[in-house]
Amino acid sequence: MKLASPYIRNFLYGFLLLCTIASAQGPGQNAGGNWTMYDAEDKMTAARKVRFELEADNFLRGADHKPRVVLFCTDGKLSLGDFRPNVRISPPNRPGFWGQPQMQVTVRVDNSHSSHGWNWVKGEFLAMDKGTTRELIGANVFKVELPTSQGVQIAEFSPAGLDAQLVSKSCGITPKKP
Repeated sequence: MKLASPYIRNFLYGFLLLCTIASAQGPGQNAGGNWTMYDAEDKMTAARKVRFELEADNFLRGADHKPRVVLFCTDGKLSLGDFRPNVRISPPNRPGFWGQPQMQVTVRVDNSHSSHGWNWVKGEFLAMDKGTTRELIGANVFKVELPTSQGVQIAEFSPAGLDAQLVSKSCGITPKKP
């Protein structure tokens, strides 16, 4: 007698895996303003891993979830700052210095606008450069304009209030004015 179809069994396994990962990371705590911080220790290497997340103020057309900015830090150093639009993005539109696929985006930090080539990662997210990440953590207004399958869209963030000392201690970076 079969207890569950393979689809239900796979769903349950996936759900349990997701619950395990979520509990290993621990609950998020407020890092100031609209930012959330997650802190964990790698059980094998004892490396301290910290993740800062900022959810956008708006949804992009065709998205089920709001865009997010995520900063990953390991042992006091920034590992990666990424922009997750949570919508299907257009293919890369330029090569990077080393030939990696990139997407040209326009960024507004407070009252300053600039163009950036962010690394395009499997159509899922864009890896931000360190300079933009430093500008973001000290900004009041942060907007990203990018091409998506639904046309050009703008993700709007309110990053003000982030505890700069907490980020400096966890990631080894400080805010920078544009």
